[in-house]
Amino acid sequence: MAILVNEKTKIVVQGATGRQGQFHTRRMKAYGTNIVGGVTPGKGGAMLDDIPIFDTVEEAGADAAILFVPARLMRSAAVEAIANGLSPVVCITEHVPIKDAMFIQEYARQAGADVVGPNTPGLISPGKALLGILPPHIFAEGSIGLLSRSGTLTYEIIDEMTKNKLGQSTAIGIGGDPVIGMDFISTLQRFEDDKDTKAMVMIGEIGGNAEELAAEYIKEHITKPVVSYIAGKTAPPGKRMGHAGAVISGNTGTAESKIHALNAVGVPVATMPHEVPQLLRDLL
Repeated sequence: MAILVNEKTKIVVQGATGRQGQFHTRRMKAYGTNIVGGVTPGKGGAMLDDIPIFDTVEEAGADAAILFVPARLMRSAAVEAIANGLSPVVCITEHVPIKDAMFIQEYARQAGADVVGPNTPGLISPGKALLGILPPHIFAEGSIGLLSRSGTLTYEIIDEMTKNKLGQSTAIGIGGDPVIGMDFISTLQRFEDDKDTKAMVMIGEIGGNAEELAAEYIKEHITKPVVSYIAGKTAPPGKRMGHAGAVISGNTGTAESKIHALNAVGVPVATMPHEVPQLLRDLL
């Protein structure tokens, strides 16, 4: 079982004819993702290998969308997908203006659509569907759900899990920007509701209070085991580290505050990524 997408989900790629769009559309198709078309206005009728290109999302007849479009076009592309009833809508592009991300977030909320990103590596339901730029060869089918703010750490921890025969139901990079669609809380709840997900790994990082809020939610609403890893323990206060959302201000958003909040609700936090598999085994 998986959340958000599976082998039957019909996917349209907005921006499929661009350089990045072509490369990743072919990768996703080769993995087995059910790509039914691409969208590039003005190029309708063209083909990308055996994938038809359409002028509009409506013509593609898809269930979900992944967007490889320039940041300045993300708002209009996401709105088109959401307006046509597609969900999830995976927004890969970084540097999307915050006001546009806020608009997409609210538009999706009103429509009841799931948005992943922006500034996300995407998601994968191993053996079923890949939507994004994740390296599929390190993933394995299984029952552990993973949600992460960090792309690179996702790869490192997934690799450790797979080597330890801890396969994944779905892995999602929620994105590292201050304004995103699906967050820790909404994703945790999806995994909680998925009968075939037995435990979760939550990868956080310094900045903001998403992990602290997730800890409160876990205490009240999540019954399945959760383990975590928080990146940025050595970051100096006030310094931006990588993601736009990774900013420490005083005691807010520090690794220590996040680890304390998670430990307080019974979530063990690994000190190093390679410890995650053992923490999972201890809980399972």
